[in-house]
Amino acid sequence: MSPLRQAVDEYLTLRRGLGFSLQRSGALLRSFAAFLEREGAPYITRELALRWAQQPTHAQPAHWASRLSAVRRFAQFWSASDPRTEVPPRGLLPHRWARKPPYIYTDGEIRRLLAVARQLPSATGLRPATYTTLLGLLAVTGLRISEAVALNRDDIDEVDGVLTIRRTKFGKSRLVPVHPSTRRALHRYSRLRDRVYPKPTTTSVFVSERGARLTSWTVRYTFNKLSRQSGLRGLADRRGPRLHDFRHRLAVNTLLRWYRAGVDAERHLLELSTYLGHGHIVDTYWYLSAVPELLRLAAARLEVRGRRS
Repeated sequence: MSPLRQAVDEYLTLRRGLGFSLQRSGALLRSFAAFLEREGAPYITRELALRWAQQPTHAQPAHWASRLSAVRRFAQFWSASDPRTEVPPRGLLPHRWARKPPYIYTDGEIRRLLAVARQLPSATGLRPATYTTLLGLLAVTGLRISEAVALNRDDIDEVDGVLTIRRTKFGKSRLVPVHPSTRRALHRYSRLRDRVYPKPTTTSVFVSERGARLTSWTVRYTFNKLSRQSGLRGLADRRGPRLHDFRHRLAVNTLLRWYRAGVDAERHLLELSTYLGHGHIVDTYWYLSAVPELLRLAAARLEVRGRRS
């Protein structure tokens, strides 16, 4: 193992010991170390870091800046051991980060998406049921895709209709109550899955055609194909509505329902934040600024309060 590869491992071990997961950063830094080896470079230089960061050439500037940021933090760590290390300065790859506006699915769009999912080819008959149930669950609960594919059979309480969500983004578990119709849909899927695979090789709720746990990558790939077939994306579109937008839809529709019904949304916002598994309530406030109709309703509520005071 080269000194740089060993240094990367030491760096990752140290930071992970402090509680950082660094999954993406770990992959990036190992790629960077391999790049330096191919270049025959014994230490980090600004020029090499910049050349590696600007790959692939067609990527967005924010992607390049993110890659360089991972190298910068590692270089700061390694410079204490190798004074030849050149730490890339901040602002070397400037970019203006813009948060992607959420896409709020309509009920009709979700029905079309599920209709296309029911037509997925399958040797066992399980795949269409897997994707219609999974996508339906995302739509009505706002789970992250990583949370949904991590669900185990013991995480579903069919009696009380509660999901236990583990392995969350912020390392905390939470309980997610679901509607009786959702509970029935999960039960139907489980019965079919158990008929197809009576001797399971995984504890996962959602399984592939081969009976293995679904991966987030596989679901995203399939979702992109279904999006094109259902008309959510054009046939040549590289970008479009995302799985993550199901979370936005749930949050926005909940807030709209509260405002239209005269419910004090601010008082209940913490409940929504907890349901979605947000680390901070400010993450939930994003939905207020993301949709113009929500802003209008919130402004109207403030105006009424102002007249009463």
